Amino acid sequence: MLSKIKAFWIYLFLIVFSFSGFAANKKTSAYLFVYFTGNRVEEEQICFALSDDGYNYKALNDGKPVIDSKKISLTGGVRDPHILRCEDGKTFYMVATDMTASKGWSSNRGFVMLKSTDLVHWTSATVHIPTLFPDEFGDVLRVWAPQTIYDPVAKKYMIYFSMLKSTPGDYDKIYYVYANRDFTALEGAPKQLFYSPDKKSCIDGDIVYAFGKYHLFFKTEGHGNGIKKAVADQLTGDWKLEDKYLQQTTSPVEGSGVFKLNNSDSWILMYDMYTSGRYQFTRSSDLENFKVVDQDITMDFHPRHGTVLPIAATEEKRLRLNWVSADDVFRSARAEGLKNINIDVNEKEHTVLFPVDDKTDLKTLNPVFSQINGVKIKACKKDFSKGDVKYKFKIGENKTQTYTVTAVHYNNPVLDGYYADPDVLYAEKTGKYYIYPTSDGFTGWSGTYFKCFSSDNLADWKDEGKILQLGTDVKWADRNAWAPCIVEKKINGQYKYFYYFTAAQKIGVAVADNPAGPFVDMCKPLISEKPAGVRGGQVIDPDVFTDPVSGKSYLYWGNGFMVGAELNDDMVSIKEETVTLLKPDRTFREGTYVFYRNGKYYFMWSEDDTRSENYRVRYAISDNPLGNFTIPENNLVIAKRPEAGIYGTGHNSVLQIPGKDEWYIVYHRFTYPKGIEMGGAAGYNREVCIDKMEFNADGTIKQVIPTHEGVKL
Repeated sequence: MLSKIKAFWIYLFLIVFSFSGFAANKKTSAYLFVYFTGNRVEEEQICFALSDDGYNYKALNDGKPVIDSKKISLTGGVRDPHILRCEDGKTFYMVATDMTASKGWSSNRGFVMLKSTDLVHWTSATVHIPTLFPDEFGDVLRVWAPQTIYDPVAKKYMIYFSMLKSTPGDYDKIYYVYANRDFTALEGAPKQLFYSPDKKSCIDGDIVYAFGKYHLFFKTEGHGNGIKKAVADQLTGDWKLEDKYLQQTTSPVEGSGVFKLNNSDSWILMYDMYTSGRYQFTRSSDLENFKVVDQDITMDFHPRHGTVLPIAATEEKRLRLNWVSADDVFRSARAEGLKNINIDVNEKEHTVLFPVDDKTDLKTLNPVFSQINGVKIKACKKDFSKGDVKYKFKIGENKTQTYTVTAVHYNNPVLDGYYADPDVLYAEKTGKYYIYPTSDGFTGWSGTYFKCFSSDNLADWKDEGKILQLGTDVKWADRNAWAPCIVEKKINGQYKYFYYFTAAQKIGVAVADNPAGPFVDMCKPLISEKPAGVRGGQVIDPDVFTDPVSGKSYLYWGNGFMVGAELNDDMVSIKEETVTLLKPDRTFREGTYVFYRNGKYYFMWSEDDTRSENYRVRYAISDNPLGNFTIPENNLVIAKRPEAGIYGTGHNSVLQIPGKDEWYIVYHRFTYPKGIEMGGAAGYNREVCIDKMEFNADGTIKQVIPTHEGVKL
């Protein structure tokens, strides 16, 4: 009888607890996303982002860390941060894996505990499991992804995490331990909370209370790599596995995070698609059935394994005022023709540059800024055609500052957003120009689709949408959609478009009747192996060229090596006997491009690494499409221009205006102006530009000076 009474009171407590949580949720109006960004030590730090609706997130502190890992951790880095609001409603706990990937995935032995009352200032303590519990866990190999939840039965805060010991046959299980009252240490040794019934590893646990039960989401590590769920009546109770995968993708995932939308009956299950360089968001009303809502999600950062916490308006304001900057405010400007990702803010000099395209009337330009609670911004006048415009700018109670804002006509970059490795085509069928780029902005070059853009004048570009999706349109590969190229051929009186692309370090080909598709993949790679005698490098970066002299078409490819071969008449196979290992000078890295002018074949390539500010284009001249090279004394085509903030100019194609000896180079560069500050991430945050290319009287190429102005209308 006493056990029944006890169970009743526990059940009643959980109902009250659930209701109080719901009531608190009614008071929240925004969301705090806590995350880290990558596997390098400088990326293994805690970052914050805010959202007003749970779908559209903006990074705080210009995307830089808000807490220094070196000051709070034993290893110098933290990952997988989880944040929790305490039962008092005003205290916050955060825990994170104490680890740097550079030391190996089984190199960490503990985690970090943090505490705050304002979300801005944090105290911390470290936990090293083998030191604290040498008898039970002296042989632990790794401690991953801690999270915190309040246990209403124990009336304590539980920290749970996955852990693996060096015992033969052991596998990752989820353990728990209670924190002390001050959240600075642990009470007792960890105990097992959950393990996979098939005795396989389970990691990245995430527990939420809903519908009268606890729901434990976790990743099945090493045997499916998906998200499953177990449920229980109590945190330390009998967890029952619901044996189905919940992720809505075939790509590997980890780091699930579940949160309830403010003033809604819906929940968000998000997870890190760690091989794809992005997050996926799904929505559910029952935590059983999930629908992808990626089309509604925006972020100006690239998160790894994090969590989202609903917060109140006052908390949002405090966070914004602490970390918002003039850069954040001015870069939020939106207006027709304004290249907002290229807005250049100099906080030291109090100046701002608004780049706008040639069509923009400076007289009527009137940028609108995101409304940020506690921030005031106002223009003293609004006619940019008469020169600079002064803006009064104030954050909270700080002193009002005046910024001088200049609007200038820049046509570079020519595409809105992050794109790279552009291939350009003039289509006789339509009389239009087309650019086929790598879809960029994905961590580690992990994009999975290709797009196409069209133009009548080389300055105005229309987004024609996705033309090829790996994993669906291309069944044989689902990762690393890179560096496409295209050729127009007239076959039996009909125009055909042959599109060669990189996927999963192989080269494929798709065919269409129109330059913007739809394209149909040939169902298998065209090239999947390195040529005989080549050991290093990658099978990437195709380039297709049709010789105007012979009418034959050739394909070139390679990173670390340059190979060329003649294509068969079907354009979807190569003549194996023509495969030739070409030998440019030692500066060759990748990105071959071939064109013909005045009896000469020009071979271009990119030097250095695309993550380097010194990435640039060189060239050689030949007398046939597969022949020996003559390298001019100065064979540099285009390179960085630091005084203009232009870096990483490379992986190009070339366009000749039909019927004219008028030429343009189409290339990518680091995104301006932030790219040079991004380190290695600049190599996958690139943008496409066009500049005029000219020749000397002897046929050599004049070095191109990269510009912001680009092609004028």
